[in-house]
Amino acid sequence: MGGPGRWPADRGERSGRSEDRPVSTISTTGQFPDGFLWGTATAAYQIEGAAAEGGRGPSIWDTLCRVPGAVQGGDTGDVACDHYHRWAEDVDHLARLGVSAYRLSISWSRVQPGGSGPLNAEGVDFYRNLLDALRERGITPYVTLYHWDLPQELEDAGGWAARETAYAFADYARAMARELGDRVALWTTLNEPWCSAYLGYASGVHAPGRTEPAAALAAVHHLNLAHGLAVRAIREELPGAACSITLNLHVLRAASGSDADADAVRQIDGLANRVFLGPLLEGTYPADVQQDTASVSDWSFVHDGDLDVVRQPLDVLGVNYYSSTRVRRFDGEGEPVRADGHKTTAASPWVAADDVEFLPQPGPYTAMGWNVEPAGLTELLLDLHERYPDQPLAVTENGASFADEVVQDPALGIPRVHDIARVAYLRDHVAAVAAAIDAGADVRGYFAWSLMDNFEWAYGYSKRFGILHVDYPTGERTWKDSAYWYARLTRTGRIPAVFEAGPAA
Repeated sequence: MGGPGRWPADRGERSGRSEDRPVSTISTTGQFPDGFLWGTATAAYQIEGAAAEGGRGPSIWDTLCRVPGAVQGGDTGDVACDHYHRWAEDVDHLARLGVSAYRLSISWSRVQPGGSGPLNAEGVDFYRNLLDALRERGITPYVTLYHWDLPQELEDAGGWAARETAYAFADYARAMARELGDRVALWTTLNEPWCSAYLGYASGVHAPGRTEPAAALAAVHHLNLAHGLAVRAIREELPGAACSITLNLHVLRAASGSDADADAVRQIDGLANRVFLGPLLEGTYPADVQQDTASVSDWSFVHDGDLDVVRQPLDVLGVNYYSSTRVRRFDGEGEPVRADGHKTTAASPWVAADDVEFLPQPGPYTAMGWNVEPAGLTELLLDLHERYPDQPLAVTENGASFADEVVQDPALGIPRVHDIARVAYLRDHVAAVAAAIDAGADVRGYFAWSLMDNFEWAYGYSKRFGILHVDYPTGERTWKDSAYWYARLTRTGRIPAVFEAGPAA
């Protein structure tokens, strides 16, 4: 299954809606379509390091990391995994894994240090060389233009709460299409704009660390607008270019069958999901979201014609999934429960939803405290397919953090990481994707998060998601058993059993 796949071409080949949705996440056939893409993913700030090298300017994450207490352990992305210097080695690992695609992001502040003005030739060359090396090894590059690292100069001018940032992003997208267009198979504009808007501007957990609910709603719209403007710019520069966006859509459960809890699901679904899906795929904002947030904003940041710009044809919709969420309407007694899976601060990311509680889900749990529920991924993919039957999908992030330990294998004489819980997580979620495909969902690929352990935002280096272990003092990469398992999957297209993890004896 290695080598370039066909996605996102052949759009709409599979059609039809299954009226009998499977309850189990286990695929009935275990088969994936010809050309199905097996990949893995990373993000620039999380792995590159070289924060002050090669002409790179500061981003909002460089700034937030200097705020005492903002990042666990006082960690920064200054060195990270040193991918900037070790990228050739990392391409070798990708080739050895047998992946057909690699999802990476470009550091805006590396290629355009201030977020506007001339490009930094050294930064552009870094990505040219990386993309060329991937293609030479038969690995299709899928490029994300924005994975949360806004140039600090743009934040100083208002950040995503300011409309001008959307236009700056479109200019940046056009420049990247011009400089790198012949090397990129698909352009993803934004990664998880929910996080950028709400964690960055409402709860302050993520950069830029602001706690301004009205600014968060403005950021939602300006991120949506930036996506539409960028897609237009890319396709003007590269007619026929394949474009995408990646959303972290929430799978929501009501705590009970009450009308109040059902309404809590509706409210959070609006803030989490429909405020992006509506404008992106339907050209409208949900009226109930605007009503729910009327005490915070009048939504005057939405200008005439904006929604026509936002709604652009997508070659694929990227879906990131890790766990599910359970909510109920707060009855006013005691303190509301805020177990929403995000780092807790005094401010909430859920704008104007203080009367909604987020309850712990049944286990098992990952090291992030997130519940493991593969059925949620099947449900999400099928719900999207049923709502947007002509929209191809891809799972662009899925993975788990666990506490890993490197040990020496005396029989093989190599270092090992026996991450059996991660192997089981990946196996069950890949099976969940297969179940969705069996039921008719048009899913074109699966990207494991992440290629390697890395800087996990507000958690610093305390959480490990990689299928490659990184020793941060030395930068040494070690294959975990999950990497060996994933390599078997990519080469056969068959879902290996958990016991098949690890190197061959």
